[in-house]
Amino acid sequence: MRKQSVAAGLVSFAMAVVVWQLTTSLSDWSPHVFPGPVQVMTSFWELLVCGELVKHAVASLYRVTLGFYLSACLGIPLGIFLGRLRAANMLMNPMIHFLRPISPLAWIPLAMLWFGIGDPPAIFLIFLSSFFPLVVSATIAVNRINPIYFQVAANFNLTRYEVITKVVIPAIVPSVVTALRLTVTIAWLVVVAAEMIAVQSGLGYLILDARNALRMDYVMNGMIVIGLIGLTLDAIMRRMGRIESAGWGRISG
Repeated sequence: MRKQSVAAGLVSFAMAVVVWQLTTSLSDWSPHVFPGPVQVMTSFWELLVCGELVKHAVASLYRVTLGFYLSACLGIPLGIFLGRLRAANMLMNPMIHFLRPISPLAWIPLAMLWFGIGDPPAIFLIFLSSFFPLVVSATIAVNRINPIYFQVAANFNLTRYEVITKVVIPAIVPSVVTALRLTVTIAWLVVVAAEMIAVQSGLGYLILDARNALRMDYVMNGMIVIGLIGLTLDAIMRRMGRIESAGWGRISG
């Protein structure tokens, strides 16, 4: 099945390239407006050899990694806390659901005022894009744990720490991994937008700078790298979902 899936994916990409080439050949668009596959691959190799593409990709990955890890380290524990303490959930839940729908991009003016320019505002925006979805997902996952597990834990006189580590965390792993998979994609989208405004490196900056220089082939190069890294991050998250400790958690609800 895996080989068939890979083969199907390669065929779909090959078809997309063919359609791309036909469009550039049959249309009246200038190569400066809509470059063809050969031109884009040539410039891709140029950027790769000179190191520009790697430099911008590493800068974007650094910001995503730091902001995403911060959101996971703070959001998941907060979700567990809110899921276990009903009073705290009732107090904080309205504010979380008020802030969650606000686009991280709406925070850009404030982020630039608070943190200036450079990495901090971009990392802050990535943190916001991932934090609230992780809090909500973790809270819902805790609330869906079968009460029987807590009754058994009480019968064995488990401490609060043991309940968290031996009951709650294993039970919510599947839901949290799914949430991580979704939020890392959101974080990757946000960093590209943030880099178009607040920084002078990264794939978002590369795309903006190339647009200003009318190098649409460089723009497409940035888009290609964004897609490839997005696929890689999604594959990593899918692999995380196969860890054995998630097994019994899938039937806890």
